[in-house]
Amino acid sequence: MNDLTGKPVRESQAEMTEMVLPNDANPLGAMLGGRLMHLMDMAAALAGHRHSRSYLVTASVDHLIFRHPVRIGQVVVLKSSVNRVWNTSMEVGVKVFAEDILTGRRTHTCSAYLTFVALDEHGNRRPIPPVIPESEEEQRRYRQAEERRAYRLKMRSW
Repeated sequence: MNDLTGKPVRESQAEMTEMVLPNDANPLGAMLGGRLMHLMDMAAALAGHRHSRSYLVTASVDHLIFRHPVRIGQVVVLKSSVNRVWNTSMEVGVKVFAEDILTGRRTHTCSAYLTFVALDEHGNRRPIPPVIPESEEEQRRYRQAEERRAYRLKMRSW
């Protein structure tokens, strides 16, 4: 059984970086959306694993809008953190940036909220320790996660 003592958001935050190469891009030189979604799932799972110390499966991805392309030769930077935990599920936020390697300038590319369910080694749901939001920003994300969850549950019944 895992320890269900609450953990601060900062203990599981993650950052991933990857250079965008031609194999990752479409004919226009922009990173493929599916490739970026894969990296977002991985970045979110990393924060989720750190928090839960458990196997996780992706249950949902909320509202993904690509605001700005990530180009060949840029670095894609993905930042993730746990927003809220319920009993056996959690919401993890991911924010993605395109970073110019010559200037270091970062442009916000997209953001999404992913929901994960924690599983034990037999594939059964298992409890997740609560998350402790400390900063005002973390507390805001914590509160808003409950609203997003209500919407997800409503959509699930469709």
